[in-house]
Amino acid sequence: MGGTMDGTKQRRRGDTRQRIQDVALELFAEQGYEKTSLREIAERLGVTKAALYYHFKTKEEILVSIFEDLTRPVEELAEWAGQQPRTLETKHEILRRYSEALRAAAPLFRFMQENQATVRELSIGDMFKSRLLGLRDILIDPEAELVDQVRSLSALFTLHAGMHVLQDVEGDPEDKHKAVLEVATDLITQAHRGARDS
Repeated sequence: MGGTMDGTKQRRRGDTRQRIQDVALELFAEQGYEKTSLREIAERLGVTKAALYYHFKTKEEILVSIFEDLTRPVEELAEWAGQQPRTLETKHEILRRYSEALRAAAPLFRFMQENQATVRELSIGDMFKSRLLGLRDILIDPEAELVDQVRSLSALFTLHAGMHVLQDVEGDPEDKHKAVLEVATDLITQAHRGARDS
């Protein structure tokens, strides 16, 4: 019986942490990271500042935890990809999974896009850059011609750009997602073929 209680308590604590992250990200997006206080986050949640403080001591702690949770799939993808053969199928799978990870973390990436100065000052900018570079190094064939290396890198950036730029374009979000992934896949396919032909 005690084990069940502990499990329930643990789950509730996890839910509270998740709620804090969601509300904080909403407020950061609405009024900017700098202008949002811990007190406002607590008020929006309907808890005391002390209750919030139990989980997070600073806004930066909240933001870093959001970043770590939402980009964990990217880190796991880089680890998985590093153990795969450098085939075209592997590269296509990397793009597909990366596309899904970006989609799941869309609110965070919108925040990062709109608050670039803040992101640069905080540790999350460097953390994200290192994760992205890990994927880049797997997708780019160092023996390939420069144009094919650029294509490989462009495939990654196509996924990022698609997430931001296509928000304002009319159309079904699912269709837009598929179109962006198709363009990224075409780029990596061209680059892979070019590397094999050289």
